[in-house]
Amino acid sequence: MKFYNTLSTKIEDFDPPDKKVSMYVCGITPYSPPHIGHAMRGVIFDVLKRYLLYRGYTVRHIENFTDIDDKMIENASRLKITTKELAQKNIDTYLSEMDLLNISRADLYPKATEEIPYIIKIIQKLIETDVAYESNGDVYFRVSRFSTYGKLSHRDISELLAGARIEPSEYKEDDIDFALWKSKKPGEPSWASPWGEGRPGWHIECSAMSLKYLGDSIDIHGGGQDLIFPHHENEIAQTEAYTGVDPMAKFWMHNGLLRLGETKMSKSIGNIISLQEAINNHSVNALRLFFLSSYYRSPLVYSEENIESHEKGIERLSTACIPSLIDNPTSIMDSKKYEDRFIFEMDNDINTPRAIATLFDLAREINRCKEINIDVSKAQSKLIELSSILGLKIQSDHQKQDTSKINIIPVISSIHKHLLSNGVNELAEMVKSEALNSNLITNETFAIADKSNQFDESIGDQSILIGILIKARNKSRKLKEFAIADKIRLELEKSGVILEDTSSGTIWKLK
Repeated sequence: MKFYNTLSTKIEDFDPPDKKVSMYVCGITPYSPPHIGHAMRGVIFDVLKRYLLYRGYTVRHIENFTDIDDKMIENASRLKITTKELAQKNIDTYLSEMDLLNISRADLYPKATEEIPYIIKIIQKLIETDVAYESNGDVYFRVSRFSTYGKLSHRDISELLAGARIEPSEYKEDDIDFALWKSKKPGEPSWASPWGEGRPGWHIECSAMSLKYLGDSIDIHGGGQDLIFPHHENEIAQTEAYTGVDPMAKFWMHNGLLRLGETKMSKSIGNIISLQEAINNHSVNALRLFFLSSYYRSPLVYSEENIESHEKGIERLSTACIPSLIDNPTSIMDSKKYEDRFIFEMDNDINTPRAIATLFDLAREINRCKEINIDVSKAQSKLIELSSILGLKIQSDHQKQDTSKINIIPVISSIHKHLLSNGVNELAEMVKSEALNSNLITNETFAIADKSNQFDESIGDQSILIGILIKARNKSRKLKEFAIADKIRLELEKSGVILEDTSSGTIWKLK
């Protein structure tokens, strides 16, 4: 397994000892509801974790909430609520919407405000070792004392100063020094410290939470490419200066950013699409497929049309998973080469576009094998399993629909009698035999079912009966009994079931 490491700018072997992985992913600053860019980052690292688990690793996953910073304070003041209330409201929304996107939860979601004592402890040691200094109630990291500063962003200090997110201050020794602790301003939340009332800086919060919950050196640190500098660069400096351990993270993995046209999607710019809006307009599967259709390190341009096209892709995968109605299959389809190819692509720096292409090739082969009487049930299970690694739920439509409120039994009985009256005795016997074997109807009630208006709601799922009728319809068409095939379709429609013939077979939906 190989991943691209931002630190080395190379694709490197990933082989942690004992197959135990520690992973820290920078989470949101919950000053407003989540947007679709957060969903993209969530899906990418969710797939990374799912794949590691599939390959037999155990994963300890931490994702933080930066619940105190300038934007938190500004929005809370504007809404006339506390920063704590604002954070909790947006955290609850974020987690519920991540659940809707089928993003597996982290093992822990620490909040910066709950780690203040540990943050202060780290800052104190940095001051003691002379890599940080107090100035007028603020504490700054002395960048000049960290000789490898810039090793993540691969730029020297003079480059980093030009146009970067640097906060100027007359109290700094050097413009590139960054805040570890900020002194209290009127109306701001604050905590007691050896340097007076104040609050932590942005970067030190992640260092503290990573150190506390995962240790001095972790396997994977993830986040968006917009965090490489200054956030992750500063994290490295203060963490390694504190612990003396290099590297603080063996792999730095950064996802590309979502764009609207030529511009990065950003709350500060105001060109955002809320996650709720995206979920309302598109299926979860299509959104995930959209995010994963591009290489995770590449930028992705948001497009409603593109997402809509992925709805059709999901339908293709789902259609391939419709159970095959095959008598006496000639052989069993072998899907191993597709699984091997999927693993090869995912092992190569989580190449989801090529992994997805493999899924579509597998679906295409399943549909081909259905046509030539090959058992595809195991291949279908493999397609569902591999899709689930990408967080896709592709069980076919009929497997997800509630058929407990319709009554197919009278249709089965009526079609059976119609087949007999038209002399299609072998097909009539197949319908009756398979219906009885379903245990949803008894021999005693079979003969009168088409004349009974009673409906036993305890019958439950009748999708198997719908499958029997689709099978009978397909056989009727092969026998050129098109009138019988039309009758089956019409009788099902009267009962609330719509059939649709596709290039991959017949699918059904409830009215």
